[in-house]
Amino acid sequence: MTSHAPRLSKLLLAAALSAALFVPGRAAVHAAEAPAVAVPVAIPVSSAVPAASREISASEYAAFLQDKFGLSLAANATKGDFLVALAKSLRLEPTADAVEFKDLPSSSPYYSAAKALYQQGVLTSDTVNASERLGAANAIQIALKAADLEELAYTYPEAKAAQALAKLPLRKAAASLGLKATQELAAAVDTGLVPAAYYEELKPGAKASVDLANVLIGKTLVFKGQFKHYIGYVSDSDIYTKLTDAYNSNVIIKSEELQKVVDAALEQNLVTGYNLKDSRYDPNFVESLSLVYGHSDLTHTLQLIGLLRSEGIDAKVQFEPKTSAFVYLKEWGDPGVSEQYEVKQIANGNYIEYAKEYDIAFEFANAADKDRFNDIVLAYAKKNKEHQAGLIAGSWWQPLYYSLTELPEYKLITNNKIEAGRYYAQSFSLKEQSQAVIDGFKKVDPSVVVEHYDFWADVPFYNYLNGESL
Repeated sequence: MTSHAPRLSKLLLAAALSAALFVPGRAAVHAAEAPAVAVPVAIPVSSAVPAASREISASEYAAFLQDKFGLSLAANATKGDFLVALAKSLRLEPTADAVEFKDLPSSSPYYSAAKALYQQGVLTSDTVNASERLGAANAIQIALKAADLEELAYTYPEAKAAQALAKLPLRKAAASLGLKATQELAAAVDTGLVPAAYYEELKPGAKASVDLANVLIGKTLVFKGQFKHYIGYVSDSDIYTKLTDAYNSNVIIKSEELQKVVDAALEQNLVTGYNLKDSRYDPNFVESLSLVYGHSDLTHTLQLIGLLRSEGIDAKVQFEPKTSAFVYLKEWGDPGVSEQYEVKQIANGNYIEYAKEYDIAFEFANAADKDRFNDIVLAYAKKNKEHQAGLIAGSWWQPLYYSLTELPEYKLITNNKIEAGRYYAQSFSLKEQSQAVIDGFKKVDPSVVVEHYDFWADVPFYNYLNGESL
């Protein structure tokens, strides 16, 4: 490709430019202050459940259910309580088709959940027993069907089911359960729907503990792909390989429906940049424990993980592919060709460039580690002068990281977001400039729905949105 010095300066700021709304002329002024770092690239990844050696605790599942759905099961939860929590966490709503239960009137607070689960084939009897204490074996049977594992269960010959149940205290009572019940319990054991730590709870006639109930709902969400999404932990020995593989597999994200709006807004100078992301990679982390860090360079990412390890911090790690779009000015010269970006020329001779980037999401073990992240980045990954020593590779003048919950020493900014299917376009702005972004998108398409919400970003990025250099 053709090399141009202005292009290099511009590329170094791609992540920031595409994330935010700027006043006219700011991009050119700020580009001159760009650090000499590697050309931005991005890292896409697929989500993964944690390895068996990292079995998720009941308390983590409980925290997730509370954070995402406001659910908190009591120690003496009834079967109806469990059904309500399961249906709500799976976002199941009943259809208008009539369902009648022998022991559950439509006026019951448990009826809607029971109906939805019955219509999904999770409940198969017209007798619910909603007011009874939740039985351990029955809870497992319900969860197995909700997790879509019943066909697997019914492949079990009697001998294979007995072999799995030999691990459980109720093995001697297995004959009284019937073949289907033993198949369901056996498959729950073999698939890990019931972790080994809960085997001892499975005694004949035993009631489910609140921990087992939370684990079964959480495990169901895992099987359905509706729990957290992450490729591993900071402390994993293979996390660097996973990051490298993710980096090398990235592609430009495209959404014709969204880009009709946001590209037109770029072309008309209504905004100066946006990001495209795919919601399938959203980490779904607990908000109070998580934050998102945006960057573009593999070496920086690997060193950041090493930095966190050196500081004694562990966290779940998820990579979210991101494509950043911004205007490439024709006076910068031929944009050339690269695997890391694509360009499209527009009517005035300028280009829209689409660059591969990424967000890395962390969920920390505790709030204190999340709070420490800011100090660590400012000390070792925030550039304050040219040729600054003591920083990890590719450190930026204005690093970008943010939290959906308030943190000390962070500043409030706004995300302006448009969705189309699984894709979404977003542009960050100062809170007071959010309406200008919304108006810009709506000028292009008055029917477009722009979601906007406030969140907390690091001070250097906030200062950058204000036109400051550091």
